[in-house]
Amino acid sequence: MARTQEAGQDVVVTENREARGPFLVVCEHASNRFPAAFGTLGLSPRARTAHIAWDPGALGVARRLAQLLDAPLVAAGVSRLVYDLNRPPHSAGAMTARSEDYDIPGNLHLGPDERLRRTEAIYLPFHARLRAEIARRLAAGRPPVVVTVHSFTPVWFGKPRTVEFGVIHDADPALALAVVAEAKARTHLDCRLNEPYSAADEVTHTLRLQATPYGLANVMLEIRNDLIADPAAEEAMATGLAPVLKAALAAISRQPEEKAAP
Repeated sequence: MARTQEAGQDVVVTENREARGPFLVVCEHASNRFPAAFGTLGLSPRARTAHIAWDPGALGVARRLAQLLDAPLVAAGVSRLVYDLNRPPHSAGAMTARSEDYDIPGNLHLGPDERLRRTEAIYLPFHARLRAEIARRLAAGRPPVVVTVHSFTPVWFGKPRTVEFGVIHDADPALALAVVAEAKARTHLDCRLNEPYSAADEVTHTLRLQATPYGLANVMLEIRNDLIADPAAEEAMATGLAPVLKAALAAISRQPEEKAAP
């Protein structure tokens, strides 16, 4: 396991770096840590453990998927309220002042110096580490398939969400479409394409920054967090999704051959 130390806390954690499988797993909202250098942003302990601060269950699923897929894992070690690693530095959402019905006092009226401090301490080390993991595999002739793992709350602004498993794509929909097809065939999950979010909601920054420029197959997974509320549920979800991802990759790998066939 490798770690980057900034502001007295781990901002990025990498695991399984020597894995030989085709996938690379990413979890940008893995942690609800608030480094001392940035304080608690004026939030109560309850708010700091709520879904606004991280994606509950996502890290457990991502870790198990990385093991099952023989894949490296790159995960965040800081709350997304300090810096949301799936947003670019110029985005208001990178250091949001409000999340759902919570105000984030420590993010109100941030000046350019503070935005730069957080960007240099958190965003740059995380994405540099992820880019390095991708580059290592590209250099070895093993272009990785980038899979980002997230979770979402079952109720949003008082409205229940019935979707259980969302599959989101950036510019290239091929892997996402294959994942949806395989999830519907192999699981009992209510699986939908580009729900509860899509690229139009600016949620594909990591894919757009790290995978799309290299032409890498990629997909963003969104799992309703009540389905991964404890370690056993995380394990079960990862165990169900690993064969889905493998089959989806096999399906898109066959497509060029099928198109070339007379």
